Amino acid sequence: MGTGCLFYLLFAFTPQLETAADFFAPIFDAILPMFMFLVLFVTFCKVDFHKMRPVAWHLWVSVFQLLFIGLIMVTTITQHPSPNTLILFEALLMCIICPCATAAAVVTQKLGGSLEQMTTFTFISNFITALLVPICFPLIEKGADITFWAAFIKILHEVFIVLIVPMLLAYIVKHYMHRLHKKIISIKDLSYYLWGCSLMIVTGTTVKNIVHSNTTITLLIAIAILGLMICIVQFAVGRFIGHYFNHTQEAGQALGQKNTAFAIWLSSTYLNPLSSVGPGCYILWQNIVNSVEIWQHRKTKKE
Repeated sequence: MGTGCLFYLLFAFTPQLETAADFFAPIFDAILPMFMFLVLFVTFCKVDFHKMRPVAWHLWVSVFQLLFIGLIMVTTITQHPSPNTLILFEALLMCIICPCATAAAVVTQKLGGSLEQMTTFTFISNFITALLVPICFPLIEKGADITFWAAFIKILHEVFIVLIVPMLLAYIVKHYMHRLHKKIISIKDLSYYLWGCSLMIVTGTTVKNIVHSNTTITLLIAIAILGLMICIVQFAVGRFIGHYFNHTQEAGQALGQKNTAFAIWLSSTYLNPLSSVGPGCYILWQNIVNSVEIWQHRKTKKE
């Protein structure tokens, strides 16, 4: 994350590197989806597909996500907020309504959790988002040019490309290309390091969006602080739910780790573009939480 920030700031504010920055920008935009695709493909190569089924904590995490969304929606609709306050509410909504991150399975596996349960919940979470976005957005952003079926099909298309395709390829490799499968799973932490590379690119992009956002520093700080608060709340509530089912890590990641790149696209397309700063900051907060959790897990294992 630090490397991503440093590289962006270096290229953005060093005049001699301006040409290089213009050259590399579209390349990084193109390879980021490839990294995410590879992360999931490698992760799914380790999944036992026979164990992929809904479990009890999936229901309760989904219920609390719906409650959080309902609270934000009711507050926004009844309070008639000012334009800047509306941007804050929209940014907060995007940090809640967006689906579980596709990379959550990678982090969960690193923390010793169930890869299959996380993969199953990722599909459930994306379906919930596909249902709720077309309903919620027109209610809070009157100018949102969005219809239910258009948004539903668009989101399902994104899910198919991001989740279904790498899963199908991983299934084929695992069951019909045994030599390749053994080679892939023999590389220790391959998906983790691929995720690290994608995180570096995403962090640089996030810093770029924040630096170039056309608003006051006060509003940016308010969005960042609210994003931090909702990040902590979602991880904490998820872990609280999970401890009742002996799946603390999985439920925490399920509710707390979000597909923020998807959220940035949604908010930029259908809401006030400034609301995309919310999930942009959330990228930093959730991955700081992930880093601390991984550090604590390694420390515990050593002890």
